[in-house]
Amino acid sequence: MEVDDPIVSVLPVHLTNTLLPNIQIHQFPLLNRKLVVPPAAERSGKLIKARLKPQSKRLEIHVPVDTRKDVWNDERAKELGSGRAVDDKEKNQETGAMKLKEGEEPRLSETRLRSEHIPHAGAYMLGFVREGRLHLHPVSETHQLRPTLTYLDVLSRKSKRSRGDDSDSDDGPPPDPDEPAPAPVAKKEKKPTGDARDIQVSARKSEDKGGQNMQGGLSTVRREMLQAIHAEEDETWINYEFKADATEESNEAFDALLSRHEEPLRCKSDITSFLKSTS
Repeated sequence: MEVDDPIVSVLPVHLTNTLLPNIQIHQFPLLNRKLVVPPAAERSGKLIKARLKPQSKRLEIHVPVDTRKDVWNDERAKELGSGRAVDDKEKNQETGAMKLKEGEEPRLSETRLRSEHIPHAGAYMLGFVREGRLHLHPVSETHQLRPTLTYLDVLSRKSKRSRGDDSDSDDGPPPDPDEPAPAPVAKKEKKPTGDARDIQVSARKSEDKGGQNMQGGLSTVRREMLQAIHAEEDETWINYEFKADATEESNEAFDALLSRHEEPLRCKSDITSFLKSTS
């Protein structure tokens, strides 16, 4: 039996691109509260900060940590802060915002959310209903943000050096006592060597098709990955002010998404071209 599915209402669609390419989707991990400054940090005058590397499409949002005594360990913060200071220096990522006094130790004072650019499959649109009209605006980029914990790698290396273990390799898991011991391998007898003879060899420098030498035997893909990493580390951060959703600047940006035009739009593409663009 067919169920009636009547049309409840018809909304006119308004399309605008006034803020293109500055509209992005930022996906955050599960949060138990809004992206705001913790109360203890807010009383100290701390703010959420943001910075961007436009060429690398890398975004970071720095949120002050919660320094309440029941959730904060000052000694652990000093240990993690020293690791982050070394990590920033190694990667040329120093913010320059935290200037330490003489004799003061660095502390982990903020959580850094680092973005990963997610390619679009098709056209992404931001839409909202205002006064009975559906307003649409194209979305230029999508980023997933996660906490960056690379400073833990620095502390791990430091811990290995203190134990005298400079190698990342190990001898594998311990043997299973229930398994039989492997049979000893018989030593091969050395074959008698013949008379020594003088030979002459020549080495020739080999080049690839592009005329560039394969440095160190690295593959082309690996070289490109290393070049991208170094290019990102060398790119300078651009600092931005973070504005919450209730600020005057955010309200002005939201109002700019409203279409002010009344002329009708006509579609110039067909369903075939649309399906090809999304495949």
